[in-house]
Amino acid sequence: MQLRRTAVATALVLLAAQAGAQESTLARSLAATCANCHGTEGRALGDMKPLAGVSAEMILAQLADLRSGAKPATVMHQIAKGYTDAQLRLIAGYFAVQKATP
Repeated sequence: MQLRRTAVATALVLLAAQAGAQESTLARSLAATCANCHGTEGRALGDMKPLAGVSAEMILAQLADLRSGAKPATVMHQIAKGYTDAQLRLIAGYFAVQKATP
Protein backbone atom coordinates (compact mmCIF):
# COMPACT_ATOMS: atom_id res chain seq x y z
CA MET A 1 0.00 0.00 0.00
CA GLN A 2 2.83 2.44 0.87
CA LEU A 3 4.56 1.66 -2.44
CA ARG A 4 1.37 2.49 -4.31
CA ARG A 5 1.01 5.84 -2.51
CA THR A 6 4.63 6.67 -3.28
CA ALA A 7 4.12 5.83 -6.95
CA VAL A 8 0.99 7.99 -7.15
CA ALA A 9 2.73 10.88 -5.38
CA THR A 10 5.72 10.60 -7.72
CA ALA A 11 3.46 10.58 -10.76
CA LEU A 12 1.64 13.70 -9.53
CA VAL A 13 4.92 15.53 -8.94
CA LEU A 14 6.14 14.62 -12.43
CA LEU A 15 2.86 15.76 -14.01
CA ALA A 16 3.00 19.05 -12.11
CA ALA A 17 6.61 19.62 -13.21
CA GLN A 18 5.68 18.88 -16.83
CA ALA A 19 2.71 21.26 -16.66
CA GLY A 20 4.93 23.96 -15.15
CA ALA A 21 7.50 23.52 -17.91
CA GLN A 22 4.80 23.72 -20.58
CA GLU A 23 3.38 26.88 -18.99
CA SER A 24 6.85 28.41 -18.86
CA THR A 25 7.42 27.62 -22.53
CA LEU A 26 4.03 29.09 -23.43
CA ALA A 27 4.78 32.25 -21.43
CA ARG A 28 8.12 32.69 -23.20
CA SER A 29 6.51 32.12 -26.60
CA LEU A 30 3.75 34.63 -25.94
CA ALA A 31 6.23 37.20 -24.59
CA ALA A 32 8.39 36.80 -27.70
CA THR A 33 5.73 38.65 -29.68
CA CYS A 34 6.54 41.76 -27.62
CA ALA A 35 10.22 41.75 -28.63
CA ASN A 36 9.70 43.81 -31.79
CA CYS A 37 8.93 46.90 -29.74
CA HIS A 38 9.95 46.13 -26.15
CA GLY A 39 13.19 44.30 -26.87
CA THR A 40 14.38 40.77 -26.30
CA GLU A 41 13.22 39.59 -22.87
CA GLY A 42 11.68 43.03 -22.32
CA ARG A 43 14.97 44.94 -22.37
CA ALA A 44 13.90 47.80 -24.62
CA LEU A 45 16.28 50.20 -26.29
CA GLY A 46 15.70 53.84 -27.07
CA ASP A 47 12.42 55.45 -26.08
CA MET A 48 10.38 52.25 -25.86
CA LYS A 49 9.23 51.24 -22.39
CA PRO A 50 11.20 48.27 -20.96
CA LEU A 51 9.18 45.43 -19.44
CA ALA A 52 11.96 43.37 -17.84
CA GLY A 53 11.79 43.45 -14.07
CA VAL A 54 8.48 45.34 -13.94
CA SER A 55 6.05 43.67 -11.53
CA ALA A 56 3.36 41.51 -13.09
CA GLU A 57 0.74 43.58 -11.27
CA MET A 58 2.04 46.80 -12.84
CA ILE A 59 2.15 45.27 -16.33
CA LEU A 60 -1.38 43.90 -15.95
CA ALA A 61 -2.67 47.26 -14.70
CA GLN A 62 -1.14 49.03 -17.70
CA LEU A 63 -2.56 46.43 -20.07
CA ALA A 64 -6.01 46.84 -18.50
CA ASP A 65 -5.78 50.61 -19.03
CA LEU A 66 -4.77 50.05 -22.65
CA ARG A 67 -7.59 47.58 -23.27
CA SER A 68 -10.20 49.89 -21.76
CA GLY A 69 -8.93 52.97 -23.57
CA ALA A 70 -8.05 54.73 -20.30
CA LYS A 71 -4.45 54.93 -21.50
CA PRO A 72 -3.98 56.30 -25.02
CA ALA A 73 -1.92 54.26 -27.44
CA THR A 74 -1.13 53.95 -31.11
CA VAL A 75 -1.42 50.15 -31.42
CA MET A 76 -1.05 48.61 -27.94
CA HIS A 77 -4.76 48.95 -27.15
CA GLN A 78 -5.52 46.66 -30.10
CA ILE A 79 -2.67 44.26 -29.35
CA ALA A 80 -3.74 43.90 -25.71
CA LYS A 81 -7.28 43.04 -26.79
CA GLY A 82 -5.91 40.13 -28.83
CA TYR A 83 -4.89 38.14 -25.76
CA THR A 84 -6.98 36.38 -23.13
CA ASP A 85 -6.62 37.39 -19.49
CA ALA A 86 -4.77 34.12 -18.83
CA GLN A 87 -2.33 34.82 -21.66
CA LEU A 88 -1.69 38.34 -20.37
CA ARG A 89 -0.97 36.94 -16.89
CA LEU A 90 1.58 34.56 -18.40
CA ILE A 91 3.23 37.38 -20.37
CA ALA A 92 3.30 39.70 -17.35
CA GLY A 93 4.75 36.96 -15.16
CA TYR A 94 7.43 36.21 -17.73
CA PHE A 95 8.61 39.82 -17.90
CA ALA A 96 8.43 40.29 -14.14
CA VAL A 97 11.13 37.69 -13.54
CA GLN A 98 13.50 38.97 -16.25
CA LYS A 99 16.47 41.00 -15.11
CA ALA A 100 16.15 44.68 -15.93
CA THR A 101 18.98 46.30 -17.81
CA PRO A 102 20.98 48.49 -15.39
